Amino acid sequence: MHRREFLFSLGSVALRQRPRLRVDGARLNDTLTELSQFGRTPEGGISRVAYSDADLDGRAYTMGLMRQAGLDVTIDFAGNILGRRPGTDSDLPPVMFGSHIDSVPHGGNYDGQVGSMAAIEIAQTLADAGVTTEHPLEVVIFQNEENGKTGSRAMAGELTDGELDQPSHTKKTLGEGIAFIGGDPGRLNEAGRRPSDIAAYLELHIEQGAILYERSIDIGVVEGIVGIKRWNVTIRGRANHAGTTPMGQRRDAMLTAGRFVDAVHRVATELPGRQVATVGRIAAHPGAPNVIPGEVTLSLEIRDLEMTKIDEVYRGIEQQGQALAARNGTSIELQQYYVSRAAPTDERLRRLVADASEALGLSTLSMPSGAGHDAQSIALLAPVAMIFIPSVDGISHSPDELSLPSDIEAGANVLLQTLLDTDRLF
Repeated sequence: MHRREFLFSLGSVALRQRPRLRVDGARLNDTLTELSQFGRTPEGGISRVAYSDADLDGRAYTMGLMRQAGLDVTIDFAGNILGRRPGTDSDLPPVMFGSHIDSVPHGGNYDGQVGSMAAIEIAQTLADAGVTTEHPLEVVIFQNEENGKTGSRAMAGELTDGELDQPSHTKKTLGEGIAFIGGDPGRLNEAGRRPSDIAAYLELHIEQGAILYERSIDIGVVEGIVGIKRWNVTIRGRANHAGTTPMGQRRDAMLTAGRFVDAVHRVATELPGRQVATVGRIAAHPGAPNVIPGEVTLSLEIRDLEMTKIDEVYRGIEQQGQALAARNGTSIELQQYYVSRAAPTDERLRRLVADASEALGLSTLSMPSGAGHDAQSIALLAPVAMIFIPSVDGISHSPDELSLPSDIEAGANVLLQTLLDTDRLF
């Protein structure tokens, strides 16, 4: 039996008995405060969207911290920031850990940033203590997580050339944005990794929900990350004068759109399960108050831990949409443009997270992630684990987003111990 298999067969109790390193919680929270200055909004949050000047400044600050922690810092062809620390066995693949620092427009100061600054703090803690792991370590700051996990999907080989023309939250396309932050969209295939290239991936993140906070639980041990599929929906009718066209003679695209939105809610609610479906964007054309809309475009997103359930929900929605369109003298077209596959986390890593939490005196809860994360893409390459800490009142993607300094420090220490145990056991 291999040494690591033997240790797993014994469990990780013996590992809990070793003296434990601890992160510097004050230093970690200070870096979060400093990072929050890049893209700061009057409301106290940030608009550090990917490919903006604020994103570029935040990346420069982050790379400076990584170099201070003794990491060898590079930018891959996808624009991801990588900080490597050698291990005692250079033949082993690295253990990767990190997150992202880009935000949604008018977002908060913790989503992605907690995991990113915690990863750098752990590298600094190891450097300060003179500890060298057996595996090389790789701190990663993925780019553009908030608008489709562009960086992690490129690393996993999921990003297609056709997506490079898609718009970002700035006026840049994805391809232009990748070049703006130091990547090379013409060489994206070279940013891809193989399954043998990464030993394991760990990510600390805020929950972005209220379950941990409301139950006063310290750590969420993530069971898996939901899959996501998105569609562009186009409903076509006939534009006409809003004052002279009788109600019975209208082919109103907005009428179909409104009923379609209701059908999305109804289908997702009536089917058993934890699936969710959302229409988050809608626009009428030509968009004048005195013109019956001849065309309406909107988005459809469906999430679930099982891809088959996403497909089942979609079939129900698509059927309802076609029936509504026919009834109203309109047409409807649904074009899928995005898929992020559901990703179960690794059972062995979940055990290490739970054991590390217990050793630190922290309560835990096994739970799914309803939000997408970079770990979702990396799960195609390596075993992954995610650690959640509470979000006050469950608020996220908002300037009011908040995780307490003590919870951030606790989560970083769980990540540190899980990392050390992963190094010993994988």
